[in-house]
Amino acid sequence: MSTRRILAITGGVGGAKLSLGLANILGSEELAFIVNSADDFQHLGFHVSPDIDTLVYTLSGTANAETGWGRCNESWQFMEALRELGGESWFALGDKDLAMHAERTRLLASGWTLTEVTKHLATALGIDYPIFPMCNESLRTMVETDQGMLEFQTYFVRERCEPVVRGFVYDGADQSRLNPALTTWVDEALPSGVILCPSNPYVSIEPILQVEGMRDYLVNCAAPVVAVSPVVAGRAIKGPTVKIMQELGVPGTAESVAAHYADFLDGFVLDAEDAGREHHIQALGLETAVAQTLMRSLEDRITLAGACLEFIDQLSRR
Repeated sequence: MSTRRILAITGGVGGAKLSLGLANILGSEELAFIVNSADDFQHLGFHVSPDIDTLVYTLSGTANAETGWGRCNESWQFMEALRELGGESWFALGDKDLAMHAERTRLLASGWTLTEVTKHLATALGIDYPIFPMCNESLRTMVETDQGMLEFQTYFVRERCEPVVRGFVYDGADQSRLNPALTTWVDEALPSGVILCPSNPYVSIEPILQVEGMRDYLVNCAAPVVAVSPVVAGRAIKGPTVKIMQELGVPGTAESVAAHYADFLDGFVLDAEDAGREHHIQALGLETAVAQTLMRSLEDRITLAGACLEFIDQLSRR
């Protein structure tokens, strides 16, 4: 068995991009993913798992390259017919994508766990990397806003992130437990490093950290734990990260993200545009590395992944 085993913690499009870069360097015995499932929801009778599907589509080469989510070469006859009927059409489900949700819903109803379903669907699309939903229980991100409490997809998609965010509730966290399949993977051979992909700290990574046992595992992890900043020079790489931080009264900076994870991090990767600000992060007791974190191409993703792995190797030797 390889001496290198990397656990990548991911959610959303940014996380999937770095995940693909890692998968282009590491084999399926060297790399596993734990994925946010707190933005899962029931829609039109289907169990939809947006972050899981974004990762599965990305790793299988079937993702829509323009949006980063959904499937390539998609058709939309179902949505067109639904609109004709006056149905709820604010969350777009392509015809191919719909098949994913239908099969997931069927298998869950027959007693499969979300982990078992995810493995089945990923394998069907040619993926042999272990992909672990953060838990099998229902844990859902709720957004406290100036318009009241909203389910995450309502806030993110229907309301287009426009309401002012006051806070978050991770409903069901107290009933969740760390995915047993992940525990088994860790027990087989300890990871040589953990990477937090450049995902939104509050809606993609924090729900994973809310799962019973997850944060404690990272705090006590013997291997280096590093995070890649989703913020570059005060701008979010993608999505409403900086908007949310500012509305919560948190400076929209890379160092604020590092501080959010500082209790368990060993290192933090920030973008070249933030070079010169390393001392703010080092003051938190963290090591730093500078790289290009904007991933516009596959080469960019592979290069960033390589930089993360080299950083972990450097930390391991210290």
